[in-house]
Amino acid sequence: MTSTGATVRLSLSSLRTHRRRFAGTLTAVLLGVAFLAGTLVMGDTLRASFDTMFGNAASGTDAVVRSTNVVTVSGESEGTRQPVSTGLVRRIDRLPQVAAAAPDIQGAGQLLGADGEPIGGQGPPTLAGNWIDDPELNPYRLAEGHAPSAAGEVVINRGTADKGGLKIGDTTVLRTPDPVRVTVVGLATFGGEDGMAQVTYTGMTLADAEQHLTPKPGQASSIQVRAGPGTSQQELVEALRPVLPPDTEAITGQASAAENQDMISGAFLSLFTTLLLVFSGIVLLVATFSIHNTFAIVVAQRTRENALLRALGASRRQILGSTLTEAAIVGVIASAAGLAGGIGIAAGLQALFPAIGFPFPDGSLVISGVSMLLPLAVGVVVCAGSALVPAVHAGRTAPLAALRETAVDDSAASRPRAVTGLALLTAAVGVILTGALADPSIWLSAAGAVLALAAFVVLGPVASSYAVRILGGPLGRLRGTTGRLARRNALRNPKRTASTATALMIGVAVVSLFTVFGASLKATMNQTVDRSFAGDVAISAPAFGAGGSGLSPGLAPAVDRLPDVDTAVGLGKGVAEVDGTGRALTVTDPAALARVFDLGRIDGSMKTLGGDGLAVSDTEAGKRGLHTGSTARLTFTDGQERIFTVRAVYGQSELAGDYVITRRAWAPHRGQDSDSLIAVSFADGVSTADGKAAVEKAAAAYGNPDVQTRGEYAQSSAGGIDMMLTLVYALLALAVLIALLGIANTLTLAVHERTRELGLLRAVGQTRKQLRAMVRWESVLVAAFGTAGGLLLGGFLGWVLVKASEGAGDTAFAFALPPMRLLVVAAVGITAGALAGWRPARRAARLDVLRAIATD
Repeated sequence: MTSTGATVRLSLSSLRTHRRRFAGTLTAVLLGVAFLAGTLVMGDTLRASFDTMFGNAASGTDAVVRSTNVVTVSGESEGTRQPVSTGLVRRIDRLPQVAAAAPDIQGAGQLLGADGEPIGGQGPPTLAGNWIDDPELNPYRLAEGHAPSAAGEVVINRGTADKGGLKIGDTTVLRTPDPVRVTVVGLATFGGEDGMAQVTYTGMTLADAEQHLTPKPGQASSIQVRAGPGTSQQELVEALRPVLPPDTEAITGQASAAENQDMISGAFLSLFTTLLLVFSGIVLLVATFSIHNTFAIVVAQRTRENALLRALGASRRQILGSTLTEAAIVGVIASAAGLAGGIGIAAGLQALFPAIGFPFPDGSLVISGVSMLLPLAVGVVVCAGSALVPAVHAGRTAPLAALRETAVDDSAASRPRAVTGLALLTAAVGVILTGALADPSIWLSAAGAVLALAAFVVLGPVASSYAVRILGGPLGRLRGTTGRLARRNALRNPKRTASTATALMIGVAVVSLFTVFGASLKATMNQTVDRSFAGDVAISAPAFGAGGSGLSPGLAPAVDRLPDVDTAVGLGKGVAEVDGTGRALTVTDPAALARVFDLGRIDGSMKTLGGDGLAVSDTEAGKRGLHTGSTARLTFTDGQERIFTVRAVYGQSELAGDYVITRRAWAPHRGQDSDSLIAVSFADGVSTADGKAAVEKAAAAYGNPDVQTRGEYAQSSAGGIDMMLTLVYALLALAVLIALLGIANTLTLAVHERTRELGLLRAVGQTRKQLRAMVRWESVLVAAFGTAGGLLLGGFLGWVLVKASEGAGDTAFAFALPPMRLLVVAAVGITAGALAGWRPARRAARLDVLRAIATD
């Protein structure tokens, strides 16, 4: 026993002999590594597929001419850019380095499907533009039918046609946002694919695009240019610069394609893969506790074996090395299997995504060295790191321990642990309250949350003694001796119980945190509508992200003329730099706005804004030192600067925004005009049902947008929250599964440890049914402790996140605890605990009584 080889042989022998003990550990590492590897492979595959798709789409465009005037609002990755004159095309075409040039008009346009419902709009953009006849300059390729040549003819991407049930020859409506009757004459692909993700595209004639997508003819978003033979992209850009007017630039086609790719796929992929990596981290953290617990129990059960090795001459270092070698071997085997599982997950998602409406670009899976080596290294490090403390304990085993009658882990909670845990908890509460209340900061609150988690882990053994006594109190009365024995078994080793429950606690805490935060977001939306919206119904075009086309600016005046309606006001969107900073503008009729929205206290008058007046929220005015009579310099995307006078300061800004200007002031600078919301209040004596029916009839001629009551509007505005929660629950299911595998593995090892005790219980009259129930109720108690701790921690951190978010922005968040959802989480956790104890209970009940009693 003096060589490294002997240590490795000992580890391998131990693994072969006790392979069942490590089944749970191997499964936990395998699942965690598979999730991480699948995320990395899927991200690499999507990125490479989008690279190829955008490269193919832009392969014929060598340069793009566009305006340099752009206004970017905080929170937006892509700013609003001034259009360029289509007259530049003739000037560019005359250059000898140019083979072809064409104007490119891009705007928002949402098609209605064959069923009359809008296609897309739930996140990705819904695009419309002019169809470019030059096939090399056009990123879309005609796959079926012909290009649009007459008014009302359009080409749409094939993915949009499939989703909306449209085919060549069908007539439908395109919201621009004014409804336009169009006929589908062709189907197109983008870079060889039916579409780019869920983005929809409608190609029109140049005349139609100018009429419906631009404020006036002769404007385009950009000009696409193709180089002549022998001219490189950079040479073309250099040749274009002398003929371009001021505030206009030329960039290479490659640079433009990279920007478009980043805009469409880069931000999405970064967010998507980051989200999955965060949940991979949670899964691996949960796995860490399960692995640590397994090795702690195994080391405790091998105390006499290790002591005998020490008596035979093995050093502490060799015992430590043997245990870590076992952990490393398990980690390598599980991680290698996890890599295969991760590739399978990525392949499954590649097949699943098209089925749920997200076209995964065609192509083989991209498996890079980093995507394989990183999960493998993480799996081994997590496994070995989790076993480090138990391995150190194993190395400290004294040779005299071989003379003990039993070899079990009887460690319990200690006073130093309690003091350390309370100190950590005090520090965590201090940091959290500072980050949530005193100096609102999400990052400071997150640091406090990490400290709180550490405090819960340290205090777990202390808390488990009290918690199990309380939670298991009714068992003695309900289940008699079986219940009392289950409670005693859960109490006999508080450290083990706490460690087993902690993995589940983390999963439940994260689920609870998002559940509470989601409920708070819904409550905030309801509060905002109740406090700010004084109308009877709202007209909206359901969409979030960059999707949708908005509402026609002509709809609000049409509804306002109805005899059933007292006031109808539309809220449009604009952008401008206010004293050098990009800001969103609300474009509306300010006088009508004050009648339908509760704006709080108003200093000045909303009726006197005119063509050069500005209304500012009280919060924004305080930040910028503005008041009635102040002036502000607004720079619009067309490059024009104008001085506006603040003529009103209002109190509440949730729905009205921070800056309000009139449509007259916005008209000279506007792009494609639309309203995002129309608020309607009925005339006296008109019921909600009658008024809503009249508004719906008027709205039908404008693309049939949704007409909703205040409650329906608040509920639909918060619709994306349930989608987010569903995704979170699905991602966290794996973490909860690993936690339950940890409970099952702990119970299995405990059954092995208590073999003699269980045999004696059977010998004195305990039935198999009672033995099964005892083990299952022990599992339920452990799961109940983890679930209760997770609910408490998650609820508290949910409150912290709400308060920190409120302090970090201007929105007044409402905190809400959803009792029914949290009860469901609790029920699922406890029920899953009962299922986790099913197999160990069956195994315990099958023990041979005489052999069990004779076990040493």
